[in-house]
Amino acid sequence: MRFRPGIAFIAGLASLWSVGPGERVGAPAAQAATTERVVANRFSGLAIEGYDPLAYFVDARPMIGLPEFEASQAGVVWRFRNEGNRASFAAHPDIYGPQFGGYDPVDLARGVAVAGNPRFWLISGQRLYLFGREQHRDAFAADPQPVLRQANSRWPALEQDLAQ
Repeated sequence: MRFRPGIAFIAGLASLWSVGPGERVGAPAAQAATTERVVANRFSGLAIEGYDPLAYFVDARPMIGLPEFEASQAGVVWRFRNEGNRASFAAHPDIYGPQFGGYDPVDLARGVAVAGNPRFWLISGQRLYLFGREQHRDAFAADPQPVLRQANSRWPALEQDLAQ
């Protein structure tokens, strides 16, 4: 018998899927539902790619949250750096969560929902905004009010069209 790497690879994959009833390999502690109203990774269910939303406020930079500090809110799983950040978010998700569910406000002002990137961010008016492109963040920072007026007027209709 000759070793066949292709068959070995497929057998390895099959062993990952052969989990007993009620068991899940790599399942997060908090469970997510399906939603598009908050930017989340469709495979992991993690909001804003697993970044801690409080870190933007507390540490003034994006920081990856830890699996042991998770919470489910708005149909997605959020990760945090510590218990204090998780508790603060749970008490005030509307304050600490990204505005418009993490969608780029510049694109929302144009009438389209484009996911923001957690690496392109800005806190304005004590709220967190995520942007799809650095240029959008810079334009927003220069004059946020006109963008926010348009984004706020278009967001309800766009949000309604996103999967629930």
